[in-house]
Amino acid sequence: MSFLQMPGSLAARRFFIGQSSLILSGAAVALLAGKPALAARAGAATEGDARILNTALAAELEAIAAYQLGAESRLLDKPALDLAVAFQGHHKAHAELLATTVERLGGKPVVAKPEYNFPVDRLKSQADVLGFAAKLEQGAVSAYLGAVPLFGHRDLAKAAASILGDEAMHWAILRQALGQVPVPSAFVS
Repeated sequence: MSFLQMPGSLAARRFFIGQSSLILSGAAVALLAGKPALAARAGAATEGDARILNTALAAELEAIAAYQLGAESRLLDKPALDLAVAFQGHHKAHAELLATTVERLGGKPVVAKPEYNFPVDRLKSQADVLGFAAKLEQGAVSAYLGAVPLFGHRDLAKAAASILGDEAMHWAILRQALGQVPVPSAFVS
């Protein structure tokens, strides 16, 4: 029996995901709430921070489109489809937060591309779709890991690290669904 078919596992994941929330410091909340004067007292975000957030936003928009492709492929059984839709919802929440933050920092959020160059011709089974999603999530983990230390504003780094954690959970669950070791090593690179 695969992880996705375990009784109650999807319900448990949904409960956990629904109960979790992004925990931010007062300065990050001030930035996200559009109170730059308050945030400035705690350490100003830079134009570089907005660029980093926009890069992350572009990746989140790509992930949303990828999960849409997977959902519409008709290759996923119900538990896998439910999981894909849930993960797509997480990416939508990330994208919304990132876009709002870029705006609040005075930047212009990137928008989704009209078309992405996904390997549609290689997606012929549920395992192919889940493997494609797992590779995207692995890439997201690596991208956020590289971005976190680049932020000028510590609270934005903490918020990005929170998203990194979510991406890592997605990657692990997808690996488990594929029958792979969910956490292949003690360190993420």
